[in-house]
Amino acid sequence: MRYLVQHTTRYLYYELVPVCHNEVRLAPRSFGRQNRASFELRVEPSPAVIGCRQDYFGNQVNFFSLHEGHRELVVAGSSTVDLEPAATLEPEGTMPWEQVRDSLQSDRSPIALDAFQFAFNSPRVHASRDLAEYAAHSFTPNRPWLAAALELTQRIHSDFAYDQTATSVTTSLDEAFRLRRGVCQDFAHIQIGCLRSLGLPARYVSGYLLTTPPPGKLRQIGCDASHAWLSMYAPDLGWVDFDPTNNVIPSMQHITVAWGRDYDDICPIRGVFVGGGNHTMTVAVDLRPLMHNGPATEAS
Repeated sequence: MRYLVQHTTRYLYYELVPVCHNEVRLAPRSFGRQNRASFELRVEPSPAVIGCRQDYFGNQVNFFSLHEGHRELVVAGSSTVDLEPAATLEPEGTMPWEQVRDSLQSDRSPIALDAFQFAFNSPRVHASRDLAEYAAHSFTPNRPWLAAALELTQRIHSDFAYDQTATSVTTSLDEAFRLRRGVCQDFAHIQIGCLRSLGLPARYVSGYLLTTPPPGKLRQIGCDASHAWLSMYAPDLGWVDFDPTNNVIPSMQHITVAWGRDYDDICPIRGVFVGGGNHTMTVAVDLRPLMHNGPATEAS
């Protein structure tokens, strides 16, 4: 299936901004079952400097600078993405979770070494006894790792309330865990923390979620959502995604943009500006299925 993704962020400043520097991670990744067929970034006003690079984790980073005064900034990314369904998995047929943990201690293959870096603390996610104890209810001795991870996903979905007013982008993992409330970013960080507290590698994933209107209602343009979930690595299956917010393994409703250790590695838009005073920000995301036109050459 081919999808069109449009992500528009608009900043309105109360005072003139003479200069700003920004970097964005809005270009979906190409990997396995997902191929980015095209990506276009539009910035208004027109930037004085614009470029593109790849970060440490292989995510595309577009950067730009504005050197003229402005009171409004629009950053819009438009992508087409081809997506295949996730493979059907057999949770009870996977290796014991302790074997996953122990194998990474000795496996020196490139893929294992790459995965192993996601087993350690990162700026937003720290292992803790509380997280380990919470995870241990699912990760019982010798249990197949995928069965345990799916149960942990389900428990976070059930035990934590989705509440957009309870946390902010700066809320710590420990605070969200204590509150038992939050949003997708919080739930992804919590599950990553649980897995890392057991010595298992897990990474943070950002992307988009296709929303479905209630029966009898028309689909509203711009009301889809930026989203966050996580992946866990095991030698028998590689990386497998989990979405604790929705209690699913992501498949045809999730478009992956970037991955890293936690949110700080892959913030969609980050920058600095001079002046401007107070400002407001609005975000609109639209994710639409299109007819599949066959393979396309990736563009950036």
